[in-house]
Amino acid sequence: MDVAFSFIIPVYNRPEEIRELLQSLLQQTYDKPFEIVLIEDGSTDTAESVVSEFAQKLNINYLHKPNTGPGDSRNFGMRRAKGNYFIILDSDCILPPAYLMTVANFLQHNWVHCYGGPDSAHPSFSKIQKAINYAMTSMLTTGGIRGKSSSISKFQPRSFNMGISKTVFEATNGFGNIHPGEDPDLTFRIWKKGYETRLIPEAIVYHKRRIDFGKFYGQVKKFGLVRPILNKWHPGTGKITYWFPAFFCLGLIASLLLWAAFGAGFPMLCYMLYFAFVFFGSLVKNKNLWVATFSILATIIQFFAYGEGFLKSTICINFSNKSPQELFPKLFFKTRSK
Repeated sequence: MDVAFSFIIPVYNRPEEIRELLQSLLQQTYDKPFEIVLIEDGSTDTAESVVSEFAQKLNINYLHKPNTGPGDSRNFGMRRAKGNYFIILDSDCILPPAYLMTVANFLQHNWVHCYGGPDSAHPSFSKIQKAINYAMTSMLTTGGIRGKSSSISKFQPRSFNMGISKTVFEATNGFGNIHPGEDPDLTFRIWKKGYETRLIPEAIVYHKRRIDFGKFYGQVKKFGLVRPILNKWHPGTGKITYWFPAFFCLGLIASLLLWAAFGAGFPMLCYMLYFAFVFFGSLVKNKNLWVATFSILATIIQFFAYGEGFLKSTICINFSNKSPQELFPKLFFKTRSK
């Protein structure tokens, strides 16, 4: 199949991030034309001046629309894209020069209608950003739950680094109105339509994620809130591993209480050993003591935020007669674009 790529990138008040992303797209080693569809999702601080800097160097289709969320904005862009294979990125990503060549070579030899790739920390990222990236991608944390090698052929792509064919987009109608969680929801619907998803391990992006721990907590809590909703919408997709962060946090609290009340130190020792593994794992990867230290804090925040959101949503979804949209209205965008 002759593949024509269109990058689909929604942006909301982040013009400087777009400059970095467009610069990385300019440096791609792929030798065929590709399109960039950039969608302003109701931004008040637009990237218009940044786009003008690259207008003569890149094939950019710059679109504007009211604010309806990232999923709907991606659909808006894909409906107007000229390519037949869409690569979806977040605006806070930077691509290595060989990214598109890697994807093209993979699809040429292992065609799949939907793929996902991993993320990593760019050397320019702050210490906190690197620590958050480690917590989100390490095999010692929930990154291991999401990205273990046994799941390569049943991978759930994330929308910061995801590719889908035009065929799949038309078959599924793209993303729903939930956010976050729109990417696994789409993946489950892709599977129900009989299409496969794959992980391309070498298709790495540098993903900035949140720049401080407060915003990181809020983001991950939403991930926890969304998962029981997806389990309800897509029966059979729930896994016991989704409970791990909640069990981890409850166990840590119980261990601290046992230590304080009875001097029982063994359970707490097990947690300290785990945190030591996180520290040294991050130290080996990032080669920085501060990043390694922050990685412990990022891991604790990740587990507590996800666990809190997951438990709250599980209780509400299963013991309330209200719909998810009524229970958690902030997770849903009501307005849709055409």
